[in-house]
Amino acid sequence: MKQFVIIGNSAAGIAATEAIRQRDKTSKIIVISDEDYYAYCRCLISYYLAGELKEEMILYRSKDFYENNNIELYLNRRVLRVDAKKNHIVFEDKSKLGFDVLLVATGARPKFPEIKGIKKNGVFGFRTIKDAKQLSGLLPVTKTACVLGGGLVGLKVADALRKRNTEVKVIVKSKQILSQMLDIEAAHLLQERLESNGIDVILGQDVTEIIGNGDIKAVKLDSGKIFGCSMVVVAKGVSPNIEIIKEAGLKFNEGILCDNFMQTTVPSIYAAGDVCESFDITLGKTTVNAIWPIAVEQGRIAGLNMAGDKLEYVGSVGMNSIEFFGLPAISLGVYKVKEEERKAFEELVYLDRKAKVYKKLVLKDDILLGAVLVGDIKNSGLYLRIIKERIKVSDFKHKLLRENFGYLDIMHHLKEKENLYIHRSKAYV
Repeated sequence: MKQFVIIGNSAAGIAATEAIRQRDKTSKIIVISDEDYYAYCRCLISYYLAGELKEEMILYRSKDFYENNNIELYLNRRVLRVDAKKNHIVFEDKSKLGFDVLLVATGARPKFPEIKGIKKNGVFGFRTIKDAKQLSGLLPVTKTACVLGGGLVGLKVADALRKRNTEVKVIVKSKQILSQMLDIEAAHLLQERLESNGIDVILGQDVTEIIGNGDIKAVKLDSGKIFGCSMVVVAKGVSPNIEIIKEAGLKFNEGILCDNFMQTTVPSIYAAGDVCESFDITLGKTTVNAIWPIAVEQGRIAGLNMAGDKLEYVGSVGMNSIEFFGLPAISLGVYKVKEEERKAFEELVYLDRKAKVYKKLVLKDDILLGAVLVGDIKNSGLYLRIIKERIKVSDFKHKLLRENFGYLDIMHHLKEKENLYIHRSKAYV
């Protein structure tokens, strides 16, 4: 009987425990979390902050889940390091725990810039339910906030704070919001919607100092401007939590490097989720795609393989979705092309500014590599299927942006793919 140890109690970790239990009903599973909560959905903490969801509504696994699946759960336990040679982990209190197979699903943490005043009280990241609770607890006594960063997390926080009647300014160093998700045309439509609903967006400037004696009074920008506020939320991206494996002999770049079976360079150790660097289908290289559905898929495959399967992970497609004040936006895969590479790509574009509808598809050699959709997002699932299946769109390229484009237009191509998979499978029997 094996001892499976999983460091991480979120999307990847939970998916792995469920997958292991599908294959192995008796071996011991230990899940370790440095938080004091049963598994909850991090994607929903902004809705909790906005007052739209209660705490119990963002929990997606209860105490019963762990008991019913015979899972031993360690809460409030921080792992200091992994000893791959001795097959054990070391906690902060220097106690040790052995493993036969280990999954590192430690996720990521917010990046904090090195600026004056960044460690003052009233400066927050936004990654955990604890962050959301602390922010929410200050709202009765503060009504002004600055958000540093115009990415997905920063804008979700700004949206939530505005819904709680807080005056919000979003300070963005780049020339557009959502620069890691949208092109500039799509970003402009979303920015208009945010500003029309009372969120002030300042582009092309950065905060150089957080001012205040004790409590926060203001932020100072590199332009010299000073904005008064009593709360600062830092949302400038995340860093994978790889520190615990740096002395374990595992290879890593930005994240822990995994093969197509979610296995690291140490055979008894797997990785999944936001800490994992794996193959991206559209980029053709390894990267960290810190997205909930990808973490779930990677965790499931890791868990099955930890339990003895040999299931291959074909790779991920970067994708993000958001909705602000009724205007939805989705990006898939390659969402913008560098100017020097433009000749190698083709872009199909539809724009209706009045209706707030924008669609852009990015192709290379008649293979769909990415999509950006604002306003009308109904075909996002279909585009994702085409991207993942790498279907040649030559026969129906002229239909891709049409209102009535649907699965019927690609059914023949999907059947060809299925027949190819069946033929290949028989060849290995």
